[in-house]
Amino acid sequence: MSVQQPTLRRVLGLGPLLAVAIGLVVSQGVMVLMLQGAGSAGLGFIVPLGVAYLLALSYAFSFSELALMIPRAGGLSSYTEVAIGHFPAILATFSGYVVVAMFALSAELLLLDMIIGKVYPGSVPPMFIAYGVLGLFTVLNLLGIDIFARLQSVLALVMMIVLLLLGLGAVSHDGAAVSTAVASGWNPLGVGVLALTALAVWGFVGAEFVCPLVEETRRPERNIPRSMILGLTIIFLTIALYCLGALMLIPGEELAGDLLPHFTFANKVFGDYGQLFLVIAAITATCSTLNSSLAAIPRMLYGMAQNGQAFPQFKWLSKARTPWVAVLFVAAITGMPIVLLGDNPDAINILLLAAALSWLLAYIIAHVDVLALRRRYPQIARPFRTPFYPWPQVFGIAGMIYAVVHVSPTPEMTGRIFASAGVVLGVVSLVAVVWIKLVMRKPLFVPEPLETAGETAQGKSVALDPLQSPLA
Repeated sequence: MSVQQPTLRRVLGLGPLLAVAIGLVVSQGVMVLMLQGAGSAGLGFIVPLGVAYLLALSYAFSFSELALMIPRAGGLSSYTEVAIGHFPAILATFSGYVVVAMFALSAELLLLDMIIGKVYPGSVPPMFIAYGVLGLFTVLNLLGIDIFARLQSVLALVMMIVLLLLGLGAVSHDGAAVSTAVASGWNPLGVGVLALTALAVWGFVGAEFVCPLVEETRRPERNIPRSMILGLTIIFLTIALYCLGALMLIPGEELAGDLLPHFTFANKVFGDYGQLFLVIAAITATCSTLNSSLAAIPRMLYGMAQNGQAFPQFKWLSKARTPWVAVLFVAAITGMPIVLLGDNPDAINILLLAAALSWLLAYIIAHVDVLALRRRYPQIARPFRTPFYPWPQVFGIAGMIYAVVHVSPTPEMTGRIFASAGVVLGVVSLVAVVWIKLVMRKPLFVPEPLETAGETAQGKSVALDPLQSPLA
């Protein structure tokens, strides 16, 4: 007699999903890179920021269509296997999420450790904060999705309030100078300013982390698209105000060359209280990003294991209905670069930009998935359809390729960024080929049939309930 496998529970509404979309995107890395970009371009930074926002909306459209058409926890791997095959499915998920966790989450924890060490020197041993936060949120995510949702909502709210207070405090500051900000590098159509689009994109990546939570979401056809679109819009307005405030108080060249410009900004706005304010911002930003990642990425691995694309242990669920093996795996790969690199400021920038390169590759594949599935399954039910199809996908692919080419801010960093990402992606590609050929015994680029949609023997599409979990 077979024992029914436990399934995920639908407990998440719009609020927790919005907190995931915002909390994952706005990190310490974003706080640093956005100020450095604003310092380089002055108010002209609003142009790459706006282009990056439009690129983000394009991926939000693609992921919304895919997630509701194929509502599985595997996320991008589930969409890609029925669009263009198993190899790009595994490559997309590992490049965009598992590799990003290895790079970006490690950088976040290193930044948090550096900020605490700078504000309270000698108060804790090196790397104690980084490992302590990683351990704490690993345990909390093992305890279940309910605890995750409550924590994420609080963290995202506090973080956004802190950023808004920084921007508003700077704009209303006695020393604010609008004329200085306007005159500082305003060149909206300059090639150098547009090249900063690659950096600005980093301020909007990650909202699609709500998609692997689709099997735990109430009314996903409504809440998945709204959480991403609303979240990205809130982020755009907040970052614009945050950068404007910094430009009104701090010379652009100082922002561009500062390894911790948010530290300088907080001190300038709030004086002696600025350090405490920044510690709160740093803790909430890092914890929010880490919390979202430890919730979403294990669900992707869980879905991949269901599809046979990853080790079967990743689909083991605890009594709290949490994919506990996958959570521990993500925590382990996040901690690995911290051991190898320590508190190296140069390594942090390399990690962040290598993560951006890997993430952009995943977005390109997501756009290709939509184009392929529209062609292969034109009549299938789509609870969300991309507006103005196919132009958002065409724009997204072209913009992401442009951002990849210009991902390095200096020629000196180009080799290290592409080498860091290339080595890891090369290893992932090799493992994927071996796994697909020897374990799955499948072709690399032949799409799987879309069984959740179902097709009759007469070839007519039969649309099933898009909210029905394939695991139920």
